[in-house]
Amino acid sequence: MRPRRLAPLLPDPRRLLRYLNPSAAMSPAAAHLATAADADEDLCASAAADAAAAEELVPAPPLPPPPVSAEERVERAWAHWRRLGAPRLTVAPMVDNSELPFRMLCRRYGADAAYTPMLHSRIFSENEKYRSMEFTTCKEDRPLFVQFCANDPDILLQAAKMVEPYCDYVDINFGCPQRIARRGNYGAFLMDNLPLVKSLVQNLSANLHVPVSCKIRVFPQLEDTLAYAKMLEEAGASLVAVHGRTRDQKDGKKFRADWDAIKAVKDALRIPVLANGNIRHMEDVKDCLEHTGADGVLSAETLLENPALFAGFRTKEWKEDGDENGDSGLDQADLVIEYLKLCEQYPVPWRMIRSHVHKMLGDWFRVHPEVREELNKQPILTFEWLHDMVMRLKQLGGRVPLYRKEGSIPMARNEVATENA
Repeated sequence: MRPRRLAPLLPDPRRLLRYLNPSAAMSPAAAHLATAADADEDLCASAAADAAAAEELVPAPPLPPPPVSAEERVERAWAHWRRLGAPRLTVAPMVDNSELPFRMLCRRYGADAAYTPMLHSRIFSENEKYRSMEFTTCKEDRPLFVQFCANDPDILLQAAKMVEPYCDYVDINFGCPQRIARRGNYGAFLMDNLPLVKSLVQNLSANLHVPVSCKIRVFPQLEDTLAYAKMLEEAGASLVAVHGRTRDQKDGKKFRADWDAIKAVKDALRIPVLANGNIRHMEDVKDCLEHTGADGVLSAETLLENPALFAGFRTKEWKEDGDENGDSGLDQADLVIEYLKLCEQYPVPWRMIRSHVHKMLGDWFRVHPEVREELNKQPILTFEWLHDMVMRLKQLGGRVPLYRKEGSIPMARNEVATENA
């Protein structure tokens, strides 16, 4: 299945841009996209391949549904969740790191659903190149959450309408804690402006056919977190994903996620709730779901090192007693080869590929730092060069296997609770 690139599927993107923002100047970030000379910003395929990838058209999205009562919204939220198969194992949104080929790799190894990387709603609305480079999907890439950061309800709605036919949720990022989010006034820094948060959710919920989801962080005080989550549900959110750390707790290794806070949110809401934080292997998935009662989990950082996490594979860091005999025959270098083949099928910017190769081969590079330095010095990447690099690593020895308990199987997708209390 060829990947769908959004911009060519829109009717005359230049005319659409003038309609969406007739008087807006191109933002600095969008201007950079139009003029970037870094080879890592190029797609890993030719223009001809890009054109071929975009040839399939889709019908226009349906008209938005009429407003519904709170009870109907809750019923629709659960009905939609179940139609998707009630996915429990989800690839979290990661800037530049949850792009289509990586999502497809994780889906091969047990992921039930996935988020796109965070997309900037204003740039997405304004800039054709940004749309075509940063968002691609395909028929098999479902269920799919498309995530936007935003601070203007109308601009967010314009961006959301563009992706509505391609996804199962439009997600609003209320969780990014980085300095760029502070400067741009989005993500977790909107926790200081709850009326704006409410208006962003309400405007999408009232005007989209696809359900709205929200990814949040917790407040230092539990009562504030619960009031926040209830407000999102009342505003029209159909799903809330809770990262169990505060805005100031950026270091996931230093700060453990608060599963008690996630449990409290799950108990307080009537819509599906996903848990994010402390998911390093499948035992953590089981423990988290039991502790929080959440309807599923998200994983981010651990998946970057081990995209096979949801299939029950562990890195050496999390190997347990008894796993010594569980060398699965799979290692991260094998996963890199699979990922590169998916990138040939689903072209993305080289900077994303470079980032994933570094993260998946981190343990190998610690054994052979000279190979890492070669990668760092390589100004222009090619698939041939990367395949050769992986083969050289294998020939140098020092293999770092992934482990899997004998007889272990990932959690079945249909092992879901049927009650929505």
